[in-house]
Amino acid sequence: MFYRPEDGHGLPHNPFNAVVTPRPIGWISTRGADGSENLAPYSFFNAVAYVPPQVMFASTSAKEDRGDTKDSVANIRETEVFCVNIVAYDQRHVMNTTSGPWPKDEDEFDLSGAPRADCEAIPCSRVADSPASLECRLTQIVKLPGEANFVVFGEVVGVHLRDDCLVDGIFDVLKFNPLSRMGYQDYTVVREKFALKRPGQ
Repeated sequence: MFYRPEDGHGLPHNPFNAVVTPRPIGWISTRGADGSENLAPYSFFNAVAYVPPQVMFASTSAKEDRGDTKDSVANIRETEVFCVNIVAYDQRHVMNTTSGPWPKDEDEFDLSGAPRADCEAIPCSRVADSPASLECRLTQIVKLPGEANFVVFGEVVGVHLRDDCLVDGIFDVLKFNPLSRMGYQDYTVVREKFALKRPGQ
């Protein structure tokens, strides 16, 4: 099968995000200029640089009460900080609750029961029981083609690692089993790993 996205795929559901899988989930916590807080998952998310450490996530839709974007991007425009919380398999239901199109004044920490803790380097909250949280300062927001497509880049200025996820100095993902996004309504979980040495190493 071959199709041009501009012509449509002819399938019951768009296969695009089922092709690019699995995708890590950035559970983004933000705080607006008015002090209100938001927590929402984004699967267009990844780490993009080592020195300095940098991450990105993309928001691809908008809400009526936020104009051209969603709560996360709107808050980051105001305060220029955000926190990326890594999602463990055990947090899947709490994370899913925060994915709803809730009103601007709805605090997803309270709504979902996600435990809240203060960040250390930025004025924002984080998910207290996440395996890792990355405190970020905004470097740039890039507008992509499309009505509501924005990519947010941030420099990581603080890192929280849950102590029980550290084994002999290694951050061991099998201690918490990362949740990953697939296509449609599907997710997957990391339960095994293997190593490959690069040529020349």
